[in-house]
Amino acid sequence: MARTVAQKKKFTYQDYLKTPADERYELIEGDMLMTPSPATRHQKISRDIEFEILKFVRANHLGEIFDAPYDVYLDEENVVQPDILFISKERLNIIGEKNIQGSPDLVIEILSENSAYRDLVQKKKLYARFSVKEYWVVIPDEESIEIYILKDNTYTIHKTFNKNETLESPYLKDLRIELKNIF
Repeated sequence: MARTVAQKKKFTYQDYLKTPADERYELIEGDMLMTPSPATRHQKISRDIEFEILKFVRANHLGEIFDAPYDVYLDEENVVQPDILFISKERLNIIGEKNIQGSPDLVIEILSENSAYRDLVQKKKLYARFSVKEYWVVIPDEESIEIYILKDNTYTIHKTFNKNETLESPYLKDLRIELKNIF
């Protein structure tokens, strides 16, 4: 007798749109993943990083900065909500009425106990596949930020910046953030 193998349902953007408005979800490779609300420290770090980048981007007329919760539609099976994202002025056309329609130029994810695997493995691979030029992983427990740059469709570590250092972005030239003001 032949055995039947149950196939796992792949969700699409249409399924994603039916999720409850008061809950946060992400769609990664067709898997619907609930995203818990961030903790206070996470929110403070996010606010302070975004403030520093926003000042720089506005002063230099470089593009737009957004923060979660805000959908980034990559394709029918991939919709994410990065903590912070940057879209260059040359690519402002990907900003839609309800979401971003394509890959941001820079994405920043802040690790939490619930998001480490998703941010370090799943989303890192996804962002590389969809050509996000620079990816920052903020590690609150270590008070550090890892910056990855895209080379040959994969990320390579550019540098890890610690609390007592000044972060410099390879993509956003001349952006400098004193991390003692973040952590």
